[in-house]
Amino acid sequence: MDATSLATVWATIGLITFLGILVYVGVPKTVLGMLDAKSKKIADDLDEAKRLREEAQSLLAEYERKRKAAEDEAQEIIEAAKTQAERFTQEAQASLEDLITRRTKAVEEKIAQAESQAIADVRARSADIAVEAARHVLVDKMGEKGDDLISQAIKDVSASLN
Repeated sequence: MDATSLATVWATIGLITFLGILVYVGVPKTVLGMLDAKSKKIADDLDEAKRLREEAQSLLAEYERKRKAAEDEAQEIIEAAKTQAERFTQEAQASLEDLITRRTKAVEEKIAQAESQAIADVRARSADIAVEAARHVLVDKMGEKGDDLISQAIKDVSASLN
C-alpha cells in the first residue's frame, strides 16, 4: 500500500471513530432533539399564526356586518328624514292654503261690508239730497203760493171749527 492509500484508510478510520464518538456521546440525539424542538416551535408558530388569522377574519367579518348595519341604519335615517320633510312640506302647503283661504274670505267679507256701507252711505246721501231738494222746491212754491195757501188753510180751519 502506498502512502496515500494508507492516509485514506487512516482518514476513514478516524472519520468512523469520530462518528462513533459522536454517536456515543449522543450528539445525533441532541441534534435531532434540537431539530424536533425547532420544528415543534415552527409548528406552534404556524398554529398560532393560523389562529390569529382566523381571529382576524372573524373580526373583519364582524366589522363588515357592523359597517353594513350602520350603512343600513344611516339609509333608514335618511329615508325617514326625507319622509318627514315631505310630510312637513305637505303640512306647510296645506297650512298655507288654509291661511290664504281664510285671509281671502276675510278680505271678501271686508269688501262686502265696505260695499254695504258704501250703498248705505249713497242711499243716506241720496235721501238727504232728496229732502234738501224737496225743501228747496217747497220753499220756492211757498214763496209763490204761500199767501194763498195760508189763506186757504185759515178758511179750512175756521170752517171746521164752526
